[in-house]
Amino acid sequence: MKFTKMHGLGNDYVYVETFSQPAPADPGALARAVSDRHFAIGSDGLILIMPSERADARMRMFNVDGSEGEMCGNGVRCVAKFIHDHDIARKPRVTVETGRGVLTLDLTVEAGEAKLVRVDMGVPILAGAEIPTTLPGDPPIDVPLEIGGKELRLTAVSMGNPHAVLFVDDVDAFPLEALGPLIERHPTFPKRVNVHIAQVISPREVRMRTWERGSGITLACGTGACSVAVAGVLSGRTEGRVLAHLPGGDLHLEWPARDASVFMTGPATEVFSGEWPDA
Repeated sequence: MKFTKMHGLGNDYVYVETFSQPAPADPGALARAVSDRHFAIGSDGLILIMPSERADARMRMFNVDGSEGEMCGNGVRCVAKFIHDHDIARKPRVTVETGRGVLTLDLTVEAGEAKLVRVDMGVPILAGAEIPTTLPGDPPIDVPLEIGGKELRLTAVSMGNPHAVLFVDDVDAFPLEALGPLIERHPTFPKRVNVHIAQVISPREVRMRTWERGSGITLACGTGACSVAVAGVLSGRTEGRVLAHLPGGDLHLEWPARDASVFMTGPATEVFSGEWPDA
């Protein structure tokens, strides 16, 4: 099975295209196998790039633990780069079918390769029951919740997958390793949740760290950065345009109005390709 290792701001996945080869029989098991950073390729999970009847390609993503996620913002940028650079859809605007629906992506191309990708991430889902969460509010904004002996104030948003955002004074001092998994699996989030802590530098700039559902701490999360941007506007902390500093690099986010799409712009990078024993 041929694969390609790619990353968006260090949020790295093993990508397998099924246009020219069969899809793996058990992608969840394959995700667990290839993600091991000591005995395998090493990644935050597996992403399949598949034919679609609705778009230029279809994306399915699987976390380190083998669970399937609805959406991955860094991953979809890499899918757009792959289908452009590998001649599946060599054009400046491509479409990708995801668990969130069909997304449109605009590519900045240099020397024949896509370098930056701007994604229409769709309108954020703000109804608590659709996020889903049992926290009160549509959406829940700065709702207190006691976890690990601490009272945390969470804002919940969905970008096709569930996110909990917590604004703090210092992202480096927050015990994300300890509290991230407790928030992820708290019963108030019936489908578990991606966890983000964010520090406001100015109304147009934030720093953030992420605990991803099913994968743990990652260097970046695209849908998470979108959720932080939305949560910042909803809580009055930030403006509709914001630069997010993640451990792996920066993303530019735009949310012009409550009923508008969130737009995310960031890089996509191909690292290497290889072959894995038939899956």
